[in-house]
Amino acid sequence: MKTTKKTKSALQEWLEAIVGSIVLTAFIIIFIAQSFSVQGLSMMPTLQNNQRLLVDKISYRFTEPRKGDIIVFKYPQNPKEEFIKRIIGVPGDSVAIIDGKLFINGQLIEEDYILEPTIRGFLPQVVPEGHYFVLGDNRNNSLDSRDFRVGFVPKDLIIGRAIWSYWPLNKIEIVRRPQVLAELDE
Repeated sequence: MKTTKKTKSALQEWLEAIVGSIVLTAFIIIFIAQSFSVQGLSMMPTLQNNQRLLVDKISYRFTEPRKGDIIVFKYPQNPKEEFIKRIIGVPGDSVAIIDGKLFINGQLIEEDYILEPTIRGFLPQVVPEGHYFVLGDNRNNSLDSRDFRVGFVPKDLIIGRAIWSYWPLNKIEIVRRPQVLAELDE
């Protein structure tokens, strides 16, 4: 009995490797993580215009978003447009901005990650179930939950959480929550 070995041509192996890479990349982008480029100044000084981030798209399938997380979400008025903001209030929280100061559940929050006092206020409101209250760190130049066009952000519009900054090179770092907001979860 004669055995016939079929050998793949170099071209065939090369094509299989490329197709496999494309499928794997598509899977990662669709389900696990994506790159995001910050557009605008609404998250300054934390994030700069054109700064590039890696966004974790999977963790919120298993855990709830937390105060202080920086998230990318679909703009409610145009879901093809993506915004990046910080979660300030989670479902059930009462959020207010009075005389330029942020209050969560009646507690004054000393925000050391913003540069200037907030001009535009926000009367106390409770964040509805399944929604989040978000603000830009550059409060006076941000379209965020204080504006009816954004409002409370539904969880199903959240794409993911910014976890790592990789560009520009002098901004390579893990994206962290401010301690003052992280302590509110305890």
